[in-house]
Amino acid sequence: MPQPLLPPKPFPPKLSRRGFLAGSAAATTLVTLHPFSAFAAAGQAHLRILETTDIHVNLVPYDYYADKPNDTFGLARTATIIRDVRAESTNSMLIDNGDLLQGSPMGDYIAYQRGMKPGDVHPVMKAMNVLGYECSTLGNHEFNYGLDFMDKVLAGANFPFVCANLIRGTELASNPRDDKLYLKPYIILDKEITDGTGQKHPIKVGLIGFVPPQIMIWDAKNLEGKVMARDIVQAAKAWVPQMKEDGADIVIALSHSGIDASGHSEGMENAALYLAGVEGIDALLTGHQHLVFPGPTDFQNMAGVDTVKGTLQGKPAVMGGFWGSHMGLVDLLLERGDKGWRVADFTSEARPIFRREEKKVIPLVQSDRTVVLPVELDHEATLTYVRKPVGKTSAPLYSYFALVADDPSVQIVNQAQTWYLREILKETEWKDLPLLSAAAPFKAGGRNGADYYTDVPAGPIAIRNVADLYLYPNTVQAVLVTGATVKEWLERSAGLFNRLEPGKPDQPLIDTTFASFNFDVIDGVTYRIDLTQPARYDANGKLAHPEAHRIVDLQFDGKPIDPAQKFIVATNNYRAGGGGDFPGVNKDAVVYVGPDTNRDVIVRYIVEQKTINPTADGNWSLAPVSGATAIFETGPKARDHLAELKGVKVDYVGEGAGGFARYRLTL
Repeated sequence: MPQPLLPPKPFPPKLSRRGFLAGSAAATTLVTLHPFSAFAAAGQAHLRILETTDIHVNLVPYDYYADKPNDTFGLARTATIIRDVRAESTNSMLIDNGDLLQGSPMGDYIAYQRGMKPGDVHPVMKAMNVLGYECSTLGNHEFNYGLDFMDKVLAGANFPFVCANLIRGTELASNPRDDKLYLKPYIILDKEITDGTGQKHPIKVGLIGFVPPQIMIWDAKNLEGKVMARDIVQAAKAWVPQMKEDGADIVIALSHSGIDASGHSEGMENAALYLAGVEGIDALLTGHQHLVFPGPTDFQNMAGVDTVKGTLQGKPAVMGGFWGSHMGLVDLLLERGDKGWRVADFTSEARPIFRREEKKVIPLVQSDRTVVLPVELDHEATLTYVRKPVGKTSAPLYSYFALVADDPSVQIVNQAQTWYLREILKETEWKDLPLLSAAAPFKAGGRNGADYYTDVPAGPIAIRNVADLYLYPNTVQAVLVTGATVKEWLERSAGLFNRLEPGKPDQPLIDTTFASFNFDVIDGVTYRIDLTQPARYDANGKLAHPEAHRIVDLQFDGKPIDPAQKFIVATNNYRAGGGGDFPGVNKDAVVYVGPDTNRDVIVRYIVEQKTINPTADGNWSLAPVSGATAIFETGPKARDHLAELKGVKVDYVGEGAGGFARYRLTL
């Protein structure tokens, strides 16, 4: 018997006294039907396709790294929008687009600590079952803990998972329809839809899923010899006609793959634009890139992409952000004809759970307690987990002197990025190129105050300490550059410092208009910074003194760097995308876009190493300036670490303004 398209809503349980997140849902408002529902005629029906994507185990609005609530994410917040959107229409379906099982400490807690015994239900599935999801596909992060773990988790879902391009075994069939697929490639749901006059009709809704083929690189250790991945578009061209033969009235593609207009190539990672060109697909749910579509910011000026209408090659599509930041929504006006239902009109949007007013976050909804309560014990267990050590550090991690000397808090980030990318790149065309890593100090006082520094003592290190090492939810990327670009990269970073005069005492060292997160340190090379030269680039990255060169003695492998030599540099998506206006560092130089956040990479590095050694290796320093000293300010607790500085003479001078302490650097 066909199932109604609007699933029943569970009765809300009573509010738990511990449910700080489980505040009442958004205030009741007058429900306004979507125009497609309000004005549909006989033989016309409005179907809403609700999408979540890239949840990454962020079920509640809580930042486990910083150990405090956060209003910018959480499926519990998205759930309130889901409930309201369902009320605005006569027919709806809730679908997820993958990347569910990894990406927050809750995911690591379940995988590494609690485990999955037979009959256990993963907290993600608890939440999704309550909300009445009807289907999902696999994201690349579903494989991070291995296939056995994934299988156990999927067994707890009250809805199917589909994937048309993941194959069991080590061989691809000549015909994709002969592949031994890991999951069903698609499902066709027999539904019942209500038209504009209130009449009910049967409809067959087909759902087909896809995962990036790059899983075979990203998770080779979990997948090699067990599965294979086929090109997304190739798989779609094989299976979508079969769905039509099986009677699907409409076909919706669940594409855990983003939008890239550079031209289709076999095995491409972000293939959604070209997937839209497959005949028979009526609408696309996209994701993976952690961006928003449609909208005014992402995917502008791409051929075949309409960021206003929300279309890819003319077909409705949506990408609902990440971590529950948005709910993707495709509204379809369907018409019934002799050959079944067809799409007559559509709209597409991504509804946010918050907005920003300058630097302030304004939540637009509160958490839905029907999602929070089933996972509350998991949330509390995760809090206990993140507050416990996951490894040790053999030396303290602090950033008090990050702007004047090689620094342990930056060193450990570069070590982790190098460790991560070396493994990733070893099976690629870049495997034989030298690998460098760039990172900057994030917590370095300034306008954020005298307490705004990393300070983790030697000994046990907890996951939440990673927030002190890496503030932002950036993702790892790699860029291909030359030795000449490495030098210019460092010249841009060296704009942090004021120019110093020989023989002059107590000159101000730091240009306070320069953001510390643009002071990149590059590990894998050695260099000195000559402050008697003016800054080649100003604080905004503009070429100010073309004749000036502060970077001296730049060497790779003990020899002067070859300007023409090629290097891979590990960095983050902000820098690789052109953030900070670093010369030669932009999206055109990107050769690898990682699926993991820098925070997660650091955590995984600590877990693997067990004991980390963040002692700075002194690969960079300030060049001597005859007879000169300079003054800088840092946190008052810096005095506790003066004895640990090597090769740098720094003396405490006295108290500064605003709680800072003043120090003298002898050059």
